[in-house]
Amino acid sequence: MAGQVKALVAAKWLSDAVKSNRIGPSLRVLDASWYLPKLNRNAREEFRQCHIPGASFFDIDECCDTTSPFDHMLPSAGEFADYVGGLGIGNRTHVVVYDGSDFGSFAAPRVWWMFRLFGHNSVSVLNGGLKTWLREGHPVTDQHTKPDSSEFRAEMRACWVKTYEDVLENLSSRKVQVVDARVEGRFRGLEPEPREGTEPGHIPGSINMPFPSFMDSSGLERPVEELTALFQQAGVDLQKPFWITCGSGVTACHIALAAYLCGHPEVCLYDGSWSEWFAKAAPEHVISEGKGKQV
Repeated sequence: MAGQVKALVAAKWLSDAVKSNRIGPSLRVLDASWYLPKLNRNAREEFRQCHIPGASFFDIDECCDTTSPFDHMLPSAGEFADYVGGLGIGNRTHVVVYDGSDFGSFAAPRVWWMFRLFGHNSVSVLNGGLKTWLREGHPVTDQHTKPDSSEFRAEMRACWVKTYEDVLENLSSRKVQVVDARVEGRFRGLEPEPREGTEPGHIPGSINMPFPSFMDSSGLERPVEELTALFQQAGVDLQKPFWITCGSGVTACHIALAAYLCGHPEVCLYDGSWSEWFAKAAPEHVISEGKGKQV
C-alpha cells in the first residue's frame, strides 16, 4: 500500500492483515492511547492487558521534546526517527495507528499527523479505533514481542508547526484561520481545563470545531460530505490556510485528519496550543465567558 495509503483503514481490513500474518517490517500497528489525567486510565497498562495482535505502544509523552515545560511538544526529527525505528518502522513501512478511547479515536490522529510531519505519508488511522475493533469481534491479546529495530530517516516539514509568536502575529494580520478542537465549554470558558493553573477560554478570533463532532456515535469518522458540511457550518474556508489548536496539540489533529479526508492535506499545528497560550498571553488575548486571565 506504500504511496497510496488511505488515511483511514477499516477494522476488517486490519483484521484480515493480522490473520494473514502481514504484520511485520512492511506493516506495523501502533497503539497510541493517551488520556487526560482526570479519566484515571493508564494507557500503557491497558495496552499490556489488551491490544491488537502485533501492535506496539507509542507513547506521546516519551516521543517528545523532554526539555519543554509544556506537555508532549514535538520531538526533533532525529528523536522521532530513533523512537519509531525502535518500534520496527522503516521508511517503507505502512503504519496503522489506533487508540482505546471511548470516543473511537482521541490521540491516534496526533500520531498520524506526526508521521506525516516527519515526511512519512504511508500512515493510516484505524477507523473507530479499538472500540470498533472490539465491537466487531476481532481478536485481542496480552502478548507482546518487541519488533526488531529498523532504520528510519525523518525530514521535518517545519513550516507545518506554528509557534506562540506566529499565532500572536496573526492576531493583527488575520491572514490565517485558527481552529480549536476543544469541546465548546472549554472554548467558551465555562468548563474547566484539565491542567492546573490554566483557565478555559480561547484565542481571539479562533473558530471552535469540537473534535468529537468529526465522529458518529459509534466512533467511526463521518463521511466526507458530512465533514465538508461541518467545516462550512463552522465558517472555515478549506480553500484558505488554517492552523489548528486544542489543549496541548493532541485532539487538534482530528481537524487535520478531517481536512485531509476533504482533500486538504497541509494543515499546520500550533503545538503549544492553549496550555502555552494561556501561560504567555496578555489577559486581553484570553477570550472567556468565565474567569479569563487576571492581570
